[in-house]
Formats: sequence, C-alpha cells, structure tokens
Amino acid sequence: MSTVPRVVVIGAGIVGCSLADELTARGWTDVTVLDQGPLFAAGGSSSHAPGLVFQTNPSKTLAEFASYTVGKLRDLTVDGRPCFRPVGGLEVATTPERLAELARRHGLATSWGIEARLVDPAECARLHPLLDPGAVLGGLHVPTDGLVHAVPAGEAQARRAIERGARFLARHRVTGVASAAGRVSGVHTDQGFVPADVVVCAAGFWGPDVGALAGLTVPLQPLAHQYATTGPVPALAGAVAEISAPILRHQDADLYYREHGDRIGIGSYGHRPMPVTAAETEQHENSCLPFTPDDFSDAWKQSLALLPGLAGTEVASGINGVFSFTPDGMPLLGEHRDLPGFWVAEAVWVTHSAGVAKALAEWLVEGQPRTDVHECDLHRFTPVQLSPEYVAERGAQQFVEVYDVVHPLAPAEVLRPLQVSPFHARQQELGAVFGEAGGWERPLWFEANAPLAEGLDLPPRDAWAASWWSPVTAAEAVATRERVAMYDMTPLTRIEVAGPGACAFLQRLTSNDVDRPVGRVVYTLLLGADGGIRSDLTVARLGEQRFQVGANGPLDLDWFRRQAPDDGSVQLRDTTTGTCGIGLWGPRARDVLTSLTRTDVSNDAFRYFTARELFVGGVPVTALRVSYVGELGWELYTEAATGLRLWDVLWAAGQEHGVLAAGRSAFASLRLEKGYRAWGVDMTTEHDPVEAGLGFAVRPGDFIGRGALDRRPHPRRLACLTLDDPATTVLGKEPVRVDGVPVGYVTSAAFGYTIGRSIAYAWLPAEHAEPGTAVTIDWFGQPLAATVSVEPLVDPAGARVRC
Repeated sequence: MSTVPRVVVIGAGIVGCSLADELTARGWTDVTVLDQGPLFAAGGSSSHAPGLVFQTNPSKTLAEFASYTVGKLRDLTVDGRPCFRPVGGLEVATTPERLAELARRHGLATSWGIEARLVDPAECARLHPLLDPGAVLGGLHVPTDGLVHAVPAGEAQARRAIERGARFLARHRVTGVASAAGRVSGVHTDQGFVPADVVVCAAGFWGPDVGALAGLTVPLQPLAHQYATTGPVPALAGAVAEISAPILRHQDADLYYREHGDRIGIGSYGHRPMPVTAAETEQHENSCLPFTPDDFSDAWKQSLALLPGLAGTEVASGINGVFSFTPDGMPLLGEHRDLPGFWVAEAVWVTHSAGVAKALAEWLVEGQPRTDVHECDLHRFTPVQLSPEYVAERGAQQFVEVYDVVHPLAPAEVLRPLQVSPFHARQQELGAVFGEAGGWERPLWFEANAPLAEGLDLPPRDAWAASWWSPVTAAEAVATRERVAMYDMTPLTRIEVAGPGACAFLQRLTSNDVDRPVGRVVYTLLLGADGGIRSDLTVARLGEQRFQVGANGPLDLDWFRRQAPDDGSVQLRDTTTGTCGIGLWGPRARDVLTSLTRTDVSNDAFRYFTARELFVGGVPVTALRVSYVGELGWELYTEAATGLRLWDVLWAAGQEHGVLAAGRSAFASLRLEKGYRAWGVDMTTEHDPVEAGLGFAVRPGDFIGRGALDRRPHPRRLACLTLDDPATTVLGKEPVRVDGVPVGYVTSAAFGYTIGRSIAYAWLPAEHAEPGTAVTIDWFGQPLAATVSVEPLVDPAGARVRC
C-alpha cells in the first residue's frame, strides 16, 4: 500500500460524501467516490430523506453520532444556502405512557450531554402553533435538533473533499470487486476499472448487492416508508421561511412532521412493512416507490386530530421512500474479514451520517474509532443471524417498532426460538420465562420457583421497573446464596485456541498472564491499541497447547481471527454451538458435585480459578472453578449431545440440597452485589482498566495496548452506588447528578436481594467517585438519592468463592 492509500467509496449519498470529507481532512486525499446516479441527488435514501435530526437515543453511540452530525452540518452552506436549520425538535405525548417515556428520554438526553427540557401542553402549542394543546399531555423539546438538507449537505462536504484532492464520478455502476494478494485491489465499473487499496461500500440500500460482489453478507433489509406533503395550509399562508416551527414527532401514532413553507410534510411508520429489493426501486424515479394512499388513511386521520389546521387542505403528493433497516436497528460498520481492505458503512441514516463518517475515518486512518462502535460492528451477528429470513423478519420488526415504547429488557418477538440449549425442554417444564440475546433463548426466571417467593418481603416496584421482572428473581437469588442453583451458560461464547503458538498468541492479545500451568484459569482483558477495553475473557489452560476462552460474543472471535498468525501455529475454533454449559453455584455446590464424580473436588484438590477435565454422572465435563455470582461453584461444560444428561444428573443429585434452576435476572443481581463488570454495558473501548476498576487484570510486560495504557489519564471511575431508599430502583442509562448538576450516567442496575437495596454502577468524574459521596439519579424526572459505596457489597474478602 502506498503512503497515502487509494480509497474508493461506493455511493455519493450523504454518508459517502461525509466520509470523503473526513478522510481528506485527515490527509487521505487520494479518494474517489463513485455513484451509479447523478451527483449529488444520486437516487438513494439521501435524495428523498426528509432530513429530521433527533439526537436523543437509548444508544450512547448513536446519540454521539447525531450530536456530531448537528455540530458539523450547522455551519455548512452551499451557494449561500444553509445545510442545517436548527429549529429544534419537539416530541409530544397523547397518552400517560408516552408522557412517562418522554421523561425517560429526557433522562437519556441528559446522560449523553444533550440539552433538553420537558414542556407542558401550552408550551408545546407555543413552539408549534399548528398543534392543538388539548390533544397532548406534554412534550420533550431539544433546541439543538433540526432539519438537514441531505443533498446540499452531501454536496458541501464533497466540495471540501474535492478541494483537498478527492474526485467524484457520476454514472459509474460498480460491477465487481477485485482482489490481489489476498486483499482488495479495486473495483470494476461499467466505465472501467478503478484501482484502490481501500474500498468502502456506502451504497445505502444497494449495500447487500455490492457486498455480494465481494462475497460478504450485508444484513440489511430495504423497506418502503411513506412520506406525504399536503397542499397549502391556511394557517401557514404567506409563509416566507421554509421552516419556522420545530420538527415534530407524534410517536403515539407513528408520525412525524416538518414544514415545507406553507405546506406540511408527514412521515408515517404506522403502515404495514413494505420490504423491497434495490432492483425493484430502479424502475422508479429517485428510487421511490409509488405512494399508496390506502396505507396512509389512518395517518391522515391522526394528523387531523393533532394538527386541526390541516382540515383546510389534503394530501397533495407522496412517496413510498426506501430506507435501510438491520435486525437490531443499528448501522453496519467494519471491514470484510475475508477480504482485507473492503469496508462497509451501511444502514446509516442522515441523522448519524457525519458521526459515522468520522468514526470510520478514524478507524481507517488511526486503526480504531475513538467512539465505541461495538453495537454497530459488522461482525456482531452470529451465523444463524445472517440468514435472509432473520434479516428480513427482524428488519421488518425494527420498522414496526421505530416509534414504539420498547422496554430495555423486552426481547424480540419474531423468529423465536432460534437457538436453544440442550436443556430447553427441561427449562420449559419448569415454567421458564425466556428472554433472547444473540439469537439464544435465555431463561430470565422460572415460574416453578414462584412458591419460594411468596414469603419474601420485597419493596414495591412501579410499572416500568416491574416490567420483565418477577419476584421469583428474588427467590432464585436467595437460593443461590443459601443453597445451590443451576444456571444455563450455553450462550456464553467459547473459543478453543490451540497449537504451538497458542500461548504466545494469547499473551500478545491479553492483558493478564495466561502463561500459567495447565489447569489454571485467568481473568484477562482484550485492549485496543489505545488501551481501551475491547472485551474481558476467562482463559482456561487445558493443555500445553490448548486453551478454552470464555468470550463475550462474535466480535471477540473476529478479533482473534484477524490477529492470528498466518503460519498455522494457532488454530481457532468456535465451540459454542457444539457444546453447552451449566453454572452450578451456591454453598452446597460441592455437595452436589461430589456425589456425581470420583474426582476429588475438595478445596485443596480443586482450587478457585483452576480447571479440570472429569466425569460427572458419566458425562465428560470440562469443569472451571469460577463464579460470576460470588458463590462457591463451577462452570461445567460438555458436548451438546451429552448436555441433557448433565442437566438431569445434576438436577437429581441436587434435590436433597435444595437445588433449583435460576435465570438471568437473579444472575444480574448477584453479579452486581459482587461488583463483577459486564463488558459492553459497564465498560467499552472508551474506558481503560484503571478507570473500570480492573487494574488487577493488567500485568507488566508487552501486549496490545500496554504502551498506550501507561500514557492515559484517568479522569473518571466506574463507581458503585446504592440507592438510599430500598423502595426505589433504576434500570440503567439514567443520569447521575451531584448538587443537581449532571456528572455521569448509570451503566448496570439491579436490586440486591442480599443487601436489601438497589445497586447501580455509574461512570463518574474521579472526584465524585469517592465512597460516601451523595448523588441523585434521575428516574422518570424524579431525583432518587444514592450514595457511592465501597465495593464489593457482598463478601468483600472473597471467602465464599474460595471455600
């Protein structure tokens, strides 16, 4: 590769234009942007996007992308015309449930540093005069939201990129992706070959087709979305500005609104999902499908109720515009694993366009983005989640739920069950209530344990905190602390690392010392080049050249594969679907295990953080003496074919010891009482081990991220909070205040049934993270008093896991 790489960007929509701008600003000036259409209204989603930018989002990453987009575009103009109009955003509630949701969203905005305020009906009407104040209960106003003109915004950024050396070529349809020496070498077009060291697919809903040219599955479903424009509105007669009122969302009816001078544009997500292919759009102008009035009829009725001034007009025109949806609603960013140099930036809406482009430019130029993008990583899905059926059905569900009030613990409802453990039938017999994560069914709690919860004295919960929760959770947590419980650990990603280079490979990638004797288990971290935490792992040495790694998901496997030497000295194998696991935890766990094995499992013979291969009731098992709930016990892994017998023999042997099956809800409570962190929730690439309280997992020596870690400042800490009132609880992502000023946000939270009060972990400035500091946590607009506490809250000496 030359000193300045040759970059080809496929797609001159707002994402491609933004990326060209961000790359050339960083010195990568040999950039060619290709589009099959004209410049700059190339015919994709950017060409017909209504341009509404609402920054508030449950995802911190998407909120940051949107905020960066606003900050960048508000100063851009094309021929004197502004590309962004900061008219603000207004979301209104017509139901009590939505009003509560707006209070929660106000908390999200505060957590992510976005200015916002809750307003009453009168203020809603003052901000948006067409609105009937009697039709709403209140609203959320974000003054920095606004309207992007997507095509001029793309052109403005393209012009800056061209001034730095980039070129934009219209009417170039990509027909093939070329490779040489194992990496991308350029693209074939209907106008000839364009060489490249890096190719970025930013083709919007054509992304799956372009990805296929490179042998890559791009899990994206195009869906049509209705947008209509009224005739002249009498109340807006004589309007001289394109838009004066805030952009408006009526999410109870799946609707949004913006002004077009004296007319109103109306977007609807309330109609049936309309999946399409990119090829189907090409026969229509601007890639928009014909408007279907019948699908819009209910949207018009709802609009008249909210904005009665529309009664003097009617729908004058409309389109069924096409946008991209993924199975989880997040963008797709990353590099093709099997064709280095081929990247994607797909399923990106105008709202997040500049922020995504910045992150990808950092990734390309600096080696990794400065914003955590694990939620957006192309490789976050397991193979079963890449099926056409999964992408289509989950993509359609994302369309339906765009404006729904979705509880953060609520699982997806379609295409389930997809993956189940060998214990699934037994769990169903016990009345398991299942959640879903990574395509796996995961028990949350078991209704068979309900009688055990009847005598427990638990504080009341409000409706939101009680959703996807049960008092059975408390019974299962108590049983784990007092007796013994069985937890399904099958969905935990397991990677076998073997070969003569396995140990050196893991030593280079991880922060702790894994070069221990056979039979040792080590907790360790994967760090990025900047010292941020990519993941946390448990590494069990099962042989001189064989390790079992407990990982967080597909991204860890992807990282291992990218870092593995090409000399054959390291073999990687994902063993997750072919194996299964049970966490057997609690003070009577040893009694259960002793009755089923001839191996000595006493504390002297089988120490904490060691591993052995043994037989349990005739089942060959890899047993790791580790505990994520802070109690004595083992993770027991076996082949999927023998998993059901493992469950049955443990269940039978455990009856005299009071064994029960327990779910993820109890698991979450117990791990927070012990201060155990969850990667992707409590810490990400934006945090380092010292800040996260994991400095003990960092050894002296050379490994990826070591040098950068030594140079990093540590201005913040992950702190343990306990809520002062036992009857209050939070769930995560709420803002934390000191003296009324927002200073941080909650990561994980749960009620601690051992300590009798709620626990919340939160990122705080170091000066506010000292034990004893008084803080408040916003809960639907109400301040809940909390105190920074010494951690762990249960068994600080660790005697229970080491006995």
